[in-house]
Amino acid sequence: MPAPRTTLRRGLAAAAALPLLAVALTACGYGSEAEEDDTRKTSAVGEKLSTDSVRIGYFPNLTHATALVGIEEGLIAEELGGTSVKPSTFNAGPSEIEALNAGSIDIGFIGPSPSINGYTKSRGQGLRIIGGSASGGVKLVVDPEKIRTPDDLKGRRIATPQLGNTQDVAFLHWVAEKGWKVDAQSGKGDVSVVRSDNKVTPDAYRSGSLDGAWVPEPTASKLVAEGAKVLLDESTLWPDDQFVITNIIVSQKFLTEHPDVVEAVLRGTVNTNKWINANPEKAKASANAALEKLSGKPLPAEVLDPAWESIEVTDDPLAATLEAQARHAVDAGLLEDPDLKGIYDLRPLNKILRAAGGSEVSDAGLGAG
Repeated sequence: MPAPRTTLRRGLAAAAALPLLAVALTACGYGSEAEEDDTRKTSAVGEKLSTDSVRIGYFPNLTHATALVGIEEGLIAEELGGTSVKPSTFNAGPSEIEALNAGSIDIGFIGPSPSINGYTKSRGQGLRIIGGSASGGVKLVVDPEKIRTPDDLKGRRIATPQLGNTQDVAFLHWVAEKGWKVDAQSGKGDVSVVRSDNKVTPDAYRSGSLDGAWVPEPTASKLVAEGAKVLLDESTLWPDDQFVITNIIVSQKFLTEHPDVVEAVLRGTVNTNKWINANPEKAKASANAALEKLSGKPLPAEVLDPAWESIEVTDDPLAATLEAQARHAVDAGLLEDPDLKGIYDLRPLNKILRAAGGSEVSDAGLGAG
């Protein structure tokens, strides 16, 4: 039987968004502690587990919907009893990995590229992937006046978020499969690959300096709102139309010292994914409310609605797809062949899934122990 998963919209999935190459930490240091208010339930009444609190890192982004909704609705806190949740938000994968390594956070929601990078740089000692969170929401969007078919991309300027990030690797892999040549480092070749921060890509497209972009949500929907059209959904390139975009990771030290807390958080994420599936409109509103608190403004409906529809929340980390993404990065010359054996520890998650009558998820032979 296939592994249990919950969807915002079944049948769409995508690659993950975050750098394989190290970048500078955000200006606020390791992360910004998410402000709590009366509507954000980060602590619950009950018996305390093996620690006073658990520090959880995530992005103010729809691809981290499990964290956004789970914390906003108190669904993670409910499983922790008297142990409180201390949330922190990040804008880049490397800064979250640094925070995990420094002990500033214990558990994080993050893309596969920084998960791979963090694991290999620590020689397999820093983190474990303990569950899935999301797939979906990565698209190739283009100027319909210039590009009508995939072959029309030749000679055009196409943005990816960052050199070596997962969308960058995916686009380079797609280009190579078409037989086109692009120098991975410079981005020059049959297609010009322009590394552009997602925050500025819509403005660059509006100005005419870009002809399209291979980007995650909600940037893809922001570009569509500017007149672009979706030429390709990356999910169509993968078996079963899905692959990992967001994982749940934990520091190995915290997993060893506080396995009860790790299990409680995972119960909370599994319950959150079930709630999202059962209440898609409420969940969308909850995620947008969380984004407004974290970033200062909500997403407008013309961006929120299509972006939300293209993202799938999932308990399954889709381990085989992470391994494939690593191979694509190696083929592009952006990553040395990594030893990923031990990157996963899905035993706590599978225990929870079995107890709920569900099917276990696979670590694709990359499990610890």
